[in-house]
Amino acid sequence: MAKKVNLNYEASHLFKVRHSTAHVMAQAVLEKFPDAKYAIGPAIEDGFYYDFDLPRPLTPEDLDEIEKRMKHIVKGNYKFEKEVLGADEALEIFKDQPYKVELIKGLEEGGTDEHGEPLEEKPEISIYKHDKFVDLCRGPHVESTKEINPKALKLTSIAGAYWRGDEKRPMLQRIYGTVFENPEDLNDYLWRIEEAKKRDHRKVGKELDLFSINQDVGPGLILWHPNGGLIRHLVEDYCKQEHLANGYDIVYSPHIGRAHLWETSGHLGFYAENMFAPMEIEEDEYYAKPMNCPFHIMIYKNKLHSYRDFPMRMAEWGTVYRYERSGVLHGLLRVRGFTQDDAHIFCREDQMPSEIDRTLNFCLHILRHFGMNDFHAYLSTRNPEKSVGEESEWLQAQEALKEALERANLIYDLDEGGAAFYGPKIDLKMIDALGREWQLSTIQFDFNLPERFDMTYIGEDGQQHRPLMIHRALLGSVERFMGVLIEHYGGAFPVWLMPVQAKIIPIADRHVDFAYEVAQQLKSNGIRVEVDDSSDRMNAKIRNAQLLKIPYMLVIGDKEVEAGQVALRMRSGENPGAMPVDEFIQLAQNQIKELV
Repeated sequence: MAKKVNLNYEASHLFKVRHSTAHVMAQAVLEKFPDAKYAIGPAIEDGFYYDFDLPRPLTPEDLDEIEKRMKHIVKGNYKFEKEVLGADEALEIFKDQPYKVELIKGLEEGGTDEHGEPLEEKPEISIYKHDKFVDLCRGPHVESTKEINPKALKLTSIAGAYWRGDEKRPMLQRIYGTVFENPEDLNDYLWRIEEAKKRDHRKVGKELDLFSINQDVGPGLILWHPNGGLIRHLVEDYCKQEHLANGYDIVYSPHIGRAHLWETSGHLGFYAENMFAPMEIEEDEYYAKPMNCPFHIMIYKNKLHSYRDFPMRMAEWGTVYRYERSGVLHGLLRVRGFTQDDAHIFCREDQMPSEIDRTLNFCLHILRHFGMNDFHAYLSTRNPEKSVGEESEWLQAQEALKEALERANLIYDLDEGGAAFYGPKIDLKMIDALGREWQLSTIQFDFNLPERFDMTYIGEDGQQHRPLMIHRALLGSVERFMGVLIEHYGGAFPVWLMPVQAKIIPIADRHVDFAYEVAQQLKSNGIRVEVDDSSDRMNAKIRNAQLLKIPYMLVIGDKEVEAGQVALRMRSGENPGAMPVDEFIQLAQNQIKELV
């Protein structure tokens, strides 16, 4: 039985510690910059931040000083004291703090929170005091600064952030920090941060020559180099073969569609700001597709269907285009043009539970093949005020999703009321080698598009019925998946995915001919190989191969030529030493098969 988990981080002591530490940081900043204007400072997943309007840009030296001030404040054992007050009194306290004034007016007049989002009811206005610092805040906090461990506290970085995320509002300076219950947890976190920097897919992508983004081409548009292109090909080819073996039909659709199509789907009404501007063709407007769904529906509607045709599973590696603002673009993880491994499943109501099981298990099967074995799932359910379709349909679908998660023995969180208006869903997140969650697979019901496009089939009773429609993204997008794959492995991909699996290193020129003979043997046995015949010394060649994460380094000198052998060094650090070429080929083939 799967364990249902409610992390409830906001109710934890650590959350309170981090929220309280954000206040301490704000106090320290105001001590250094008395004229500073301060905005908001929440606790977040891995720590906290606070936004400031400061007289000058911050430096790393400033962070060191602020952190020292924070540790001094913490040792004062100051109590956090809450006080509820009226808007007028609050405005008087913060009259010299324009961001706090705006927040207070929003709470009082518009019922909006610190992010400008509407609140269901008018909240109370409260402040928290400690030492000489006062902040507009609803809590929660620890009892006193004594509960903050100064040895487990660290300021980590500085970033820019628009006030309330609005690029038309002032740019503030955001200070990030973290704190834990003990220094051991802090040290582990800092190690993971440093390791994440080494694994950054943009850095590794450049080092291994996998991809690039050229401003002449356009931001958010990926150029795949031969090495990255081969890995992507291997990923896609494996997935396509598995789809065919598991009852999916491969389809293809165009990159653009008439405006009428997107009007029918609702995208022009609800999603227009994320679509590129239309192009006029023969006095008609066309849009670059942001999604594949309407095309698959049109394939479905191309002919009449009966109950015997189901289930239908359409899969496509379709490139879509979305207008992401330049400020959110991020390497492979947030782009403007990307390829979705999209699938749409059309089935009858009685087939739906088994199709959900089948789809979820298929997602897990594929991801595990890539060495992704640790998952956390999220089940999003109906918001009664924001949903289409019959309540009974939702409840049936939600139950099927829940039972599938439990049968798969997956840990999951229940996001009650968090589903999109058109159907409940499962989000499958992979936990990588550094403990980070990455959104990958989604299994999403859609009670909206079948209605909009009037999808029907003839039932066993001879009457028209509406098919169920399930969206399924497995990898999410090929680009994002590649970014996650790079960071998960740090570029040291499984052998079957490596563009170059073996590097042959002749020690001297007289060994080069034999090196190429060995290379030909390896190629004829399906092993991707290169010969380093440069003039570099052997140690430099080995170091270069290690930097490129090559799994096998085959050194060839006089002894190896004479014996018809290679001296094997492994990426892992193992040195099996000299062996016949045939023996190495068998070893490599076995390791490749093990990982496939």
